[in-house]
Amino acid sequence: MKWKNHLVYSMRCLKVYMKVSIGTNIKEGPWGGGNLFAINFSNYLVEKGYKVVNSLEDNDIDAILLTEPRRTSESSAFTHIDILKYQQFINKNVVVVHRINECDERKNTNFVNQYLIEANSAADATVFVSSWLKKLFIKNGIKNKNLNVILSGANGKIFNPKNKAKLKNGEKLKIVTHHWGANWYKGFDTYQELDGLLSKPEYKDKISFTYIGNIPKKFKFKNSKVIPPMSGKELADEIKKHHVYLTGSLNEPSGNHHIEAAQCGLPILFLDSGGMPEYCDDFGIKYNTYNFEEKLNDMVKNYKTYEKKMKSYPFNSEIMCSEYENLFLKLYSSKERLSKNRQSPTIINIFEKYIYLISRKLKFYWKTYKPAIFK
Repeated sequence: MKWKNHLVYSMRCLKVYMKVSIGTNIKEGPWGGGNLFAINFSNYLVEKGYKVVNSLEDNDIDAILLTEPRRTSESSAFTHIDILKYQQFINKNVVVVHRINECDERKNTNFVNQYLIEANSAADATVFVSSWLKKLFIKNGIKNKNLNVILSGANGKIFNPKNKAKLKNGEKLKIVTHHWGANWYKGFDTYQELDGLLSKPEYKDKISFTYIGNIPKKFKFKNSKVIPPMSGKELADEIKKHHVYLTGSLNEPSGNHHIEAAQCGLPILFLDSGGMPEYCDDFGIKYNTYNFEEKLNDMVKNYKTYEKKMKSYPFNSEIMCSEYENLFLKLYSSKERLSKNRQSPTIINIFEKYIYLISRKLKFYWKTYKPAIFK
């Protein structure tokens, strides 16, 4: 055990020298779960002493996290193709982790899974946000042997039970949910069903429902409160005004919404689908499309029992980030071996190399002198 402890200590000493590039164009304000992950992980690394960038412009990057390889995505800072060229022409020893948090099943598309498998060719290791998603990609034919599962978490400094509302005798049970995306698969069939139930006398004085975020076009709530998208402390404060969190997301690999609510102390009423059970089992009530009303009544009846369990909710961003950090350190300690084992082109196209290097210089000059030119 002593040599293992020494190895971990030695690996952690490397962090002051490491520069990590996270492949996300980070957005301010309300945005999706991938953006929140990038913010949390960036902040964690900076606090630990790492250097963090969000591009491949620097020549001395030690580790790369590929988060969104689809160039058409607004959140994508670079693709797997950019990484392969960086390895080939700039730094062959850079280590690469591919975080997969998406799939066709989530939005009823038919191209995402195979594209992500193709992009995975640039990775030394892969992280899935749930075991459900890992099994799905294995079934779809992913070849990378270093497959890992790291469950997501939210920022505990913001999402915590402090000042959470307590259910008073005779008070309505306040249910809430929130989504950035307005895809129907986010659970709008469930939210529509609940909205309809609230018009019935037996529920009208017993339950209320608040929806925070974007909604599909032409979709309207009749008996529920709708609030525009929120983020950060403003969102946490609003969530904590409620008692129960509802999520109807179908084939959700992970999501962040239910985690944020659970960390705020709200029991989860969740659809038995995708990776949801991995995050919510034992911390709420699971339902299916045919028994939502039954499980809703179960939550109303036994709310205080489920609320007590939330004190031991085990997920947060600190734990999540430390697991990513440990994976990067482990890969970095074997960077030469990983570099030798990669399948590199037998013949380097000199013309392609010079075009690539010239384009990097042009981007550098444009970024450096553009402010002076247009001043």
